[in-house]
Amino acid sequence: MRPQDYQVARERMVKEQLISNGISDPRVLEVMLRTPRHLFIDDELGPQAYSDHAFPIGYSQTMSQPYMVAYLCEQLALKGNEKVLEIGTGSGYQAAVLAGLAKSVYTIERIEELAEKAKAVLRDLEISNVEISVGDGSEGWREFEPFDRILITAAAAEVPQSLLMQLCDGGFFLGPVFRNAGEQEIVRLIRSGEKFRLERLRQCSFVPLVRDPLDDGQNTTTENPSVR
Repeated sequence: MRPQDYQVARERMVKEQLISNGISDPRVLEVMLRTPRHLFIDDELGPQAYSDHAFPIGYSQTMSQPYMVAYLCEQLALKGNEKVLEIGTGSGYQAAVLAGLAKSVYTIERIEELAEKAKAVLRDLEISNVEISVGDGSEGWREFEPFDRILITAAAAEVPQSLLMQLCDGGFFLGPVFRNAGEQEIVRLIRSGEKFRLERLRQCSFVPLVRDPLDDGQNTTTENPSVR
């Protein structure tokens, strides 16, 4: 496949899937335009890797559709000097986009095979401001806290309080959570001291977040008035 074919596919993706659906942050659009999405999934897909839907990446996981990647990045409101924690590396594509928008990205993946593949692609692309760890993302990454942003890219039934406490004051959590009746929505939890203000953004559909059992009882749900 010729390099110009991928460039044309990215340009069409940005115009038809992102701009036409309200994505307007110029930094997000620029990074999405230059990030080679096709390298993070099956090589045989060619320019179809830029189509308007999610792609399976194995282990019952998916790479989100381009619009959702851009939407999450835009809602993170990154200026370029932030330290971001991502829960759920997956293919590594979201981390690659974040790398072009933030100062540093720390991303955690439960499945070692996916983490290693993501590392290899990021290394080949010479993206040096992303660190990947294999483990339970619900525990966060205390070695590098506090974070300006925490992004979860799989739907959580509960958001661990211990994870939220790794945010800096004024920082925020962003990601999909389950509501009643199994529906999902993307929420933002903004930290102010020991309290969190909840913003509900939009409905969504993500694969569930898999967590190791926690027995400390320190979980926060979007139904808990203490986080409003």
